[in-house]
Amino acid sequence: MPTYIHDLKGWPNLHWSHALIADQLARVSRSQGRLIGRMEALGFPLRAEAVLQSLTEEVLKSSEIEGEVLDREQVRSSIARRLGLDIGALAPIDRDVEGVVEMMLDATQGYDQPLTEERLFGWHAALFPSGRSGMTKITVGAWRTDKTGPMQVVSGPIGRERVHYEAPAAGRLKNEMRAFLKWFNAGPSIDPVLKAAVAHLWFVTIHPFEDGNGRIARAIADMALARSEESPRRFYSMSAQIRAERKGYYDILETTQKGDLDITAWLQWFLDCLGRAFDGAELTLAAVLRKARFWEVQAGQNVSDRQHKVLNRLLDGFEGKLTNAKWATLTKTSSDTALRDITDLVDRGILVRDEGGGRSTSYSLAAFD
Repeated sequence: MPTYIHDLKGWPNLHWSHALIADQLARVSRSQGRLIGRMEALGFPLRAEAVLQSLTEEVLKSSEIEGEVLDREQVRSSIARRLGLDIGALAPIDRDVEGVVEMMLDATQGYDQPLTEERLFGWHAALFPSGRSGMTKITVGAWRTDKTGPMQVVSGPIGRERVHYEAPAAGRLKNEMRAFLKWFNAGPSIDPVLKAAVAHLWFVTIHPFEDGNGRIARAIADMALARSEESPRRFYSMSAQIRAERKGYYDILETTQKGDLDITAWLQWFLDCLGRAFDGAELTLAAVLRKARFWEVQAGQNVSDRQHKVLNRLLDGFEGKLTNAKWATLTKTSSDTALRDITDLVDRGILVRDEGGGRSTSYSLAAFD
């Protein structure tokens, strides 16, 4: 059986080589400052749209990392309602979506408030409003127990499982979490960006809940990053970048948790990933500006609520091809109504028919830049 870092003498006194990460940290800090400066220079409507897009990606991708796919329109509507943003008609929202959004917004909007046991329990209860993870009943809003055996991260078919990690025994959790929360809430002793990386690893290593540990660890990291910026506004999504690099994420976690207390390699990976998340934010900014430009061009056009909704979906990055059937599904209308809506936009030069035809006819936004 492998030895994990939480069993080593000296845990949780994690350490690293400052010399090996100094250049990376400096580059990331400069990129962070430039990004925040560019976003803050935007007018309020564009800045609010950038925040909405970034938070939507954060919620969606953090769940996708764990294999859970949420409805984008519901996530966007939930965030907009909670932030008081007007995005038109709001989609009905499942309580599972509301719970994930509630946790993420509490972490980022309340970044300057202490992280407490009670707050973590509230996040956990929000993630699992039915008291179940899938079909399995779990302990919610409390630390896990060892009633069903040790907490392990496993993969593979039954009978040939591979154990990637085994967390500390449940009897240790009270003291482990007390130490973690005391450190997290203490004044700055290390660079605040590094604190986000260490907090992420430390929490997910303790693995204090029966489920949801990864999502909560990423929310804690976002909270620490918000503290580093002294702002609740999120202009980038770390979880979106982790989702794109999921295999590397799990590999570095496993390697670090089976290593020693020197976590330099984890910090290097985290900083590189964060830097790429900042690069991804440039794409978000470009999309926000493109969307604003589109509606400027269409000013004065009489666009129905249904048309407005689908056009925004296209501008936000619609997956796949827009067909008559998908329009009908998105707007909850008949195929005939969908076709009339689409034909109207084609006639006005807002949409164009893609190459091909017949039953496979699809549509795209006409060039407007």
